Amino acid sequence: MTRWSRDLEDDLAALLKDWLKQQGRTQSDLRRSLRATSTRMPALMEVLGREHALGGMPRLAARLCSIEAEWAADPGHPDHGDSDASSSQSSADPFGQLDLLLREIRDDCAS
Repeated sequence: MTRWSRDLEDDLAALLKDWLKQQGRTQSDLRRSLRATSTRMPALMEVLGREHALGGMPRLAARLCSIEAEWAADPGHPDHGDSDASSSQSSADPFGQLDLLLREIRDDCAS
C-alpha cells in the first residue's frame, strides 16, 4: 500500500486542482461532497487522508469517482453563494466568464 506522505499530498492537491477546473467545480463544491470542515486544501486533504488510511489508494480513488458520478448526475452546479448570479451575469455580460476565471485564480493563489 502506498504510504500517505507530503509528496503524495502535493501530487494529490495538484491533481485535485486540475480535476476541479476540468469539471468546472470549485474547492467549495468538493468540500460539500467530502463534508469537510473547510474549503482550504489542508481540510480537504484531512478527509482524503482518512479515506486513504481506511482503504489505501483504491478507496481514495473510489471516493473521488463517486463524487465525479454525483456531479455528473447533477450537471447544474449545486447552490453556492453566487452561482445563480454568475450564470445570469455570464449570459448578460460576455466578460462574466473572465470574472469567474479571475476569481478562481485568486482563490487558487490564496489556498
